[in-house]
Amino acid sequence: MPEALLEAPVAPVLANLFLHYAFDAWMAREFPSVWFERYTDDAVLHCVTERQARQVLAALRDRLVEVGLQLHPDKTRIVYCKDKCRRGSYEHTSFTFLGYTFRPRKNRNRHGKQFLSFEPAISRQALTRIGREVRSWQLHRRVGTSFGDLARTINRVVGGWINYYGNFRPWELFPFVMRINAYLVRWIRKKYKRLASRRKAHAKLVEIAQRYPRMFAHWRLTTAACEI
Repeated sequence: MPEALLEAPVAPVLANLFLHYAFDAWMAREFPSVWFERYTDDAVLHCVTERQARQVLAALRDRLVEVGLQLHPDKTRIVYCKDKCRRGSYEHTSFTFLGYTFRPRKNRNRHGKQFLSFEPAISRQALTRIGREVRSWQLHRRVGTSFGDLARTINRVVGGWINYYGNFRPWELFPFVMRINAYLVRWIRKKYKRLASRRKAHAKLVEIAQRYPRMFAHWRLTTAACEI
């Protein structure tokens, strides 16, 4: 595509249309039995054997060269989805897609027996990114506002993160929840002199969370998360 088009505001739409024909339609035509997901220029292809994966990868590499593109040298790899049924060894057993890391994880069935499954959960990169954003809010310094104002300020964003990343293994979000609670404790300590000690501020936060469990969006994950 011409460079001028890539710099235009409509570029993402054009790029998506281009990849629809260069990749989506081509995959449906050449490998109709291979399921895949694509978001902009990231894609995950589901193959049933390593042999099929290598065949599809080679064909895809040629296809992209044909349309003037190339595979990302670092992100492109064959991943073995290791679980209780697939117990072999392979160089790569995890990948990250749309903020989720898919990898082998320990689980328990309804009888309490442990087993290995291949599941998604929020990625470390996503946790770091949202943690930096929470830090940039400097909630503990907003002593001129009320507790309710703080909730209204952050709930829309925090609720969106929880709705997205909390679909799978929501307990992986606990470090993020605890970070927000830590800022709220610091806010209480700065706001009220009689609650300047960490112990008293912490007790007040727990009291508020028990009285108004829906005040902050992140409190709905678990009441125990309020026990900082």
